[in-house]
Amino acid sequence: MYTIGLDLGGTFIKGGLVDDGGKIVAKSKIPTRIQAGPEAVAADMAAQALALIADAGVKKEDVRGIGIGSPGAIDSENGIVNYANNLTGWIDVPLAAYINAKTGLGVKVSNDANVAALGETMFGAGKGYENAVMITLGTGVGGGVICNGRLYEGNESKGAELGHMVVKAGGARCNCGRRGCLEAYASATALIRETKKAMKKHPESAMWKFSPDIDEVDGRTSFECAKAGDAAAAKVVDDYLYYLAEGLLNYCNIFRPQVIILGGGVCAQGDYLIGRLDDIMSRAHYGYRGAPAVKLVIATLGNDAGLIGAASLIMGSAGAL
Repeated sequence: MYTIGLDLGGTFIKGGLVDDGGKIVAKSKIPTRIQAGPEAVAADMAAQALALIADAGVKKEDVRGIGIGSPGAIDSENGIVNYANNLTGWIDVPLAAYINAKTGLGVKVSNDANVAALGETMFGAGKGYENAVMITLGTGVGGGVICNGRLYEGNESKGAELGHMVVKAGGARCNCGRRGCLEAYASATALIRETKKAMKKHPESAMWKFSPDIDEVDGRTSFECAKAGDAAAAKVVDDYLYYLAEGLLNYCNIFRPQVIILGGGVCAQGDYLIGRLDDIMSRAHYGYRGAPAVKLVIATLGNDAGLIGAASLIMGSAGAL
C-alpha cells in the first residue's frame, strides 16, 4: 500500500508517494499559486496527487489516502486550515474537503511542524521510540510531540507550540507578541541577531574575517569562530546554547520523552552541538534528578520530513491523539 504526502509551503508544494516503509517512490514540486486563492491551490494539490499516482504506475485503489502538512493553525479533525499567516487569504479553508472532492481519496491535514516530527519519529532519527519531541531551529522555533507513538496536537489541534515557551521572563520580544520565548533566543534568527551585535561590539573579532559583510552573517559564523578560539564568538554560542538547553530541559520535565530530535540549519554543527547540549543538560540531571536521561539526536530526513510525515498521518495508528 501507498500513501501520498503533501507538504504545503508559501512558495512551493512538495509531494511524494510513500510506501509503508517510509520510502518515497515518486516525488514532485509545484509552485504555490497563493494569489489564485485557496480553491485553486487545492485543485493544484489534487492534480499533483493524482499525477504522482500515475507517474509511479500505481493503482488508485492501492493508495490509502492523502496526508497534508500545512503551516498555520489547523483544525485537523475536520481538515480545515483556520489561519496561516504566510498563506494570504487562507481563513477557515476546508482543504481536506476540497481535495477529497477532486480525488475521491481520504484526506487528513495537520500542522507542518507536527507532521515533520511524526515523520522523523516513524522513519527518521526517532525511529523505534514511542515518545519523542522534535524541535526545528530555523527562522523560528517549531516542533512537535509524539506521545505513545501518536501525534499530540492538543485542544482544537492548536497545541505543541514549542517555540513559545518563555525561558527569560521579560526578555526579548518574540514575533508572537510575548517576551522571552525560546524562539526569541534559540532560533537561527536569534543566533544571527546576537552574532551581529557581538561583531559590532568587538571589531577585533575573528567573526569579521569569517563574514566580512555583516549582512551575510549566518548560523555558522559564531559557531565556527568559537571553535577556533574567538572569545566574542564563544560568548554568543555559550548564551545561545544556554537558552536552548533551558528549553530542552523544560521539555524533558514536561514530556519526559525518550528522545529529542533537533532539526534546522543550526544542526549542521552535528556532534559539536549535541555534545555541548548534552554536557549542559547532564549537569542539570536532564531536568529532574533520578529521572531517565533523554537522548539527543539530529534529524535525518531533511527536506523530506514534511511530506513523509504528512503521509504518516494516515498510516496505521500513527495519526493524532
